[in-house]
Amino acid sequence: MQHLDTLIRQVKLVDGSGAAATVADVGIRQQRIAFIGDAGQAKADHVIDGQGLTLAPGFIDVHTHDDTMVIRQPQMLPKLSQGVTTVIVGNCGISASPVSLQGEPPDPMNLLGPRDAFCYPRFADYRAAVERAEPAVNVAALVGHTALRSNHLDRLDRTASTAEINAMRAQLADSLQHGALGLSTGLAYASAFSADSNEVEQLAAELNQYGGIYTTHLRSEFEPVLEAMDEAWRVGRHANSPVIVSHLKCAGKGNWGRSPQLLASLEQAARQQMVGCDCYPYSASSSTLDLKQVTSDFEIFITWSTPHPDMAGQTLQAIAEQWQLPLLDAARKLQPAGAVYHGMDPADVERILSHPLTMVGSDGLPEDPLPHPRLWGAFPRVLGHYCRERKLFSLETAIHKMTGLSASRFALDERGLVRLGYWADLVLFDAATIHDTASFEAPVQQAAGIVAVWVNGTLSWQHAAATGARAGRFLPRTRDIRTTFPSTPSQ
Repeated sequence: MQHLDTLIRQVKLVDGSGAAATVADVGIRQQRIAFIGDAGQAKADHVIDGQGLTLAPGFIDVHTHDDTMVIRQPQMLPKLSQGVTTVIVGNCGISASPVSLQGEPPDPMNLLGPRDAFCYPRFADYRAAVERAEPAVNVAALVGHTALRSNHLDRLDRTASTAEINAMRAQLADSLQHGALGLSTGLAYASAFSADSNEVEQLAAELNQYGGIYTTHLRSEFEPVLEAMDEAWRVGRHANSPVIVSHLKCAGKGNWGRSPQLLASLEQAARQQMVGCDCYPYSASSSTLDLKQVTSDFEIFITWSTPHPDMAGQTLQAIAEQWQLPLLDAARKLQPAGAVYHGMDPADVERILSHPLTMVGSDGLPEDPLPHPRLWGAFPRVLGHYCRERKLFSLETAIHKMTGLSASRFALDERGLVRLGYWADLVLFDAATIHDTASFEAPVQQAAGIVAVWVNGTLSWQHAAATGARAGRFLPRTRDIRTTFPSTPSQ
């Protein structure tokens, strides 16, 4: 056997495919997985005793808003510390590129940062900026529908004209030519809600030529959610593209218990076209403060407010009482603002998370001064709370949802599995102790139980700290995603 750069001995290997775990030695050479088996007396520059620990592919966070963070804070500690080695940015219709702002970023593009964070008029500019920044994790990117609308429409409360749709299509095509994965929409937001189905279908049609993917924050996650899912399936059929429903959920108290209906729609669509979804492992959502979501049915926690920053860290109810205002008036006074909405039933979350068509994504908001704990804890929470404690699924299934399934859905070549010749994106952890420590009260807390993380073969996290190495890469779409999208769900 050739000399190895790194040898991890006697680990419980969960390879990302969903197959049963085995005990093996795993070797790394020149950024790739070079050996799997019994290494015997093999020599390596670095030898790690993995006995009692689990080795898996690095986790792939399929739903992030890290677009500008990978450039401005390339250490990416919230993700690296929980074993994430690849992030997919540009979700929910909002992306850092291609963007040419006329003024301040519209809601919800302001979730990605202030105006000066948007300095990438072409997707190629963004890709080059990521490569210059050398982030600690790999980055793949979608193009946001709202970002495109902000470039070409004088106002966002209307649908686009034919000329505007053609201009958006040209920008999307240019982005796809330079490695974008596909198109994302955030149709629930006011900045895109006025876009009719025809606008979305015409824009998404550009995906067919390039084999791109369509991901969507549905037009509603509340009572009309099934109609919104039907719209998503229609867009996918029109564009001949795979469809991923972002953070599938039953939002709002009136919707609790409807997850079997949503999953039935997903399963029915999967018989006819390429579909899937992602889910974050919490029963609270987080976004900008949306007047349409203001209710007394559940707690709404304010995370930031531009006009009233001193109100962050309190519930909307408490703020309304202090100001002696109705909830809705208090919310108006706080805007623009951010909020955490405790608006889901945990039983629905478990049902959706455990479904074989579901991947894991964090949906974390790194710009938020009081971020939802999913930013730091999503993946360890799946392994600790839902897998080990709640026993929703096996360790092998949990890992598959965070690695192999994700890589095949987004055509991330030679990633997501521990296979000979694949890129050595790996995470070593203690399956008996791994858990999220981030809470709503103290959200900036690194997870417990992550022993080591390698990104492209480089040891990037060890001893509960970053090593300082930043070995991430920009991952362009290199093939037609339809050729790798799994045809049947894996249990």
